[in-house]
Amino acid sequence: MPERYLPIEEHGIIGDLRTTALVGTDGTVDWYCPARFDAPSLFASLLDAERGGSFRLSARTASRPKQLYLPDTNVLLTRFLGKDAVGEVIDFMVPETSSVASPRDLLVRRARAVRGRALFTLDCSPAFDYGRARHEVRLVEGVGAVFTSPAGRFVLRVRPPVQLRLTEGGQGGPGVVAEFALEDGEQVDVVLEWRGEVRPLADGEVDELFDTTSDYWQRWSAQSRYRGRWREVVQRSALTLKLLVYHPTGALVAAPTTSLPEALGGARNWDYRYAWLRDAAFTTYGLMRLGYLEEASAFMDWVQRRCEAADAERDIMIMYAVDGSEHIPEQVLDHLEGYRGSRPVRIGNNAVGQRQLDVYGELMDSVYLYNREVPISWDLWSTLSRRLDWLAANWDTPDEGVWEVRGPRQRFTYSALMTWVAYDRAVRLARSRGLPAPTERWRRLGAKAYRFVQESCWDPDMGAYAMYPGSRTLDASLLVMPLVKFSGPTDPRFLSTLDRISDTLVADSLVSRYAIDGHDGLDDDEGTFNLCSFWYVEALTRAGRLREARLTFDKMLTYANHLGLYAEEIGPSGEALGNFPQAFTHLALISAAVNLDRALGG
Repeated sequence: MPERYLPIEEHGIIGDLRTTALVGTDGTVDWYCPARFDAPSLFASLLDAERGGSFRLSARTASRPKQLYLPDTNVLLTRFLGKDAVGEVIDFMVPETSSVASPRDLLVRRARAVRGRALFTLDCSPAFDYGRARHEVRLVEGVGAVFTSPAGRFVLRVRPPVQLRLTEGGQGGPGVVAEFALEDGEQVDVVLEWRGEVRPLADGEVDELFDTTSDYWQRWSAQSRYRGRWREVVQRSALTLKLLVYHPTGALVAAPTTSLPEALGGARNWDYRYAWLRDAAFTTYGLMRLGYLEEASAFMDWVQRRCEAADAERDIMIMYAVDGSEHIPEQVLDHLEGYRGSRPVRIGNNAVGQRQLDVYGELMDSVYLYNREVPISWDLWSTLSRRLDWLAANWDTPDEGVWEVRGPRQRFTYSALMTWVAYDRAVRLARSRGLPAPTERWRRLGAKAYRFVQESCWDPDMGAYAMYPGSRTLDASLLVMPLVKFSGPTDPRFLSTLDRISDTLVADSLVSRYAIDGHDGLDDDEGTFNLCSFWYVEALTRAGRLREARLTFDKMLTYANHLGLYAEEIGPSGEALGNFPQAFTHLALISAAVNLDRALGG
């Protein structure tokens, strides 16, 4: 079974600011949801090699291929090195930054012979609607092929024409294949357009699309004001975060995939194709640090709409679909075997109904930081004030916490910590702008949350802050205490907690979020969390342990894949686990790099 699946880390990502595709080092698009991140998949062989559907375009060579991004872009190049020939495939999607209701959804692939006579294989075998809908295929001379299903349709255009043949394909219907040879310098363009017109590719059309895409990404990259030691790594993280923005609404997804396992064969397989308030707020902060204010502004507009639509009883949700919908029920796709047999495969996420009080802190922190660059509007301030009123009545109730436990609710330390952040930032913002607000009441509420953490969550016997009062479990999320200014970086209690986390949850540079002891409602294991590793680097940096921080950071860079991308977790053999790539990890990398560079005198 394993040989049918590329490792998670053997992928690059391309996107058009509405959705993304994963492209393996073997030239296979094995994950693609047309039009928007959370749409039903068209290619999902990453989750089922037989039923999921795929789109392969590669040169036939026995050598291991190479992948790289063209400089300062999200244009992916896969090169196939053979003994007598070198072939390459360039993959990109055209950024859709307009507000039109029906944009062109284009996935562009260009096969080219770089040296010698290169033999290529094309195999397009889709599986509409996660492999649940059947389809038909019609070959069209001079164009390519048209795939039609009750779940949608797309046109596959090829120029210059190659001899396409129908195949049996998967269970959902037939596919098309072709084999063709290219001499040195020759190329074939292949364009998949969702809901496209049945017409041939025009002469020079793909050249124009390539130039448009390259120019867009290079202009966007040039806005970065980071010039530190790790510019290339930081810029790749920024480009990855930008790919996870759904441009029509400004929402930012946690990851573009679903059900990639946190442990092979385990049940921790979740759908991350939604906008978590927490992740999006932190990510916005990360992009602002680099000078990308347009994304922050779009996110603030999205936040305002979510806050205005909040229910008086439950207030804001912890996550939303990219269009702002709260309806994302969790389903299990029993017909898919899962990545390397890791079931269940889930779409939707029942955590949408959880209570996670920390999101108010992350939200207010991002608003406070944004306001330092661009003054927020009165309408946003008014609706945020109402959200803080709801928090005032509920902050001391149990919740599921930052890690979304599916076990009993607790009064998590991190949630109380972030309650303090929410009121601290609200008071600071009101006073700096002269905005009307019950600042004294907010100050008292923040003080109550602060004392709760210090008096109820500190365990003198353990010498650390516990995950929740009465718990003996360490929680790596508390590494953020000096990052959010709750404690000084050399505060004795924090340093003691840092040491205990180092002794218990850290292996080399890899950090577990907590010990698996059943409190989260799941018994199976998981990998170490990349987010926590970069939080650890920043905590070490702020504590003045710069040599240790830099070594840990540089070690963590070795766990990125060949393109500088990270999944959510690292497995026992250094493999990527969990959904990929993950926004939280890349934003934490940016923050750690910026702060470490500054501390080192950058």
